[in-house]
Amino acid sequence: MLNIVSSSRYKINRKLVKTVFSEVLTGYGIPDNAIFNLIFVGKKKMKDISAKYKKENVALPVLSFAYNDRMKNPDSESPFGEIFICYPQAVLLAAERQKKVDIIMTQLIKHGIENILK
Repeated sequence: MLNIVSSSRYKINRKLVKTVFSEVLTGYGIPDNAIFNLIFVGKKKMKDISAKYKKENVALPVLSFAYNDRMKNPDSESPFGEIFICYPQAVLLAAERQKKVDIIMTQLIKHGIENILK
């Protein structure tokens, strides 16, 4: 199960996000009922999270956090992890790379999931 947390000002293609999550989890052999939290934040919030947990004073495009208890006990109902995506940074990356925001968003989501599962 995917919990998406986002401000209404961010245009999130929820259908795409759920499809990407499902495909990546299937590729890793993780069941669809696995719980993940996907949180879309702004630059200021991402900078705060990055400073607190990575000791970097920048707004990173994506940060992911695995819950170690879940990895030890996959049958529990706690989340596998959380993925924070900085929506403004994703838009900037898309502009820099001359790609659609949905493509960059897909790449960031895949990257976040891979970091949690490794």
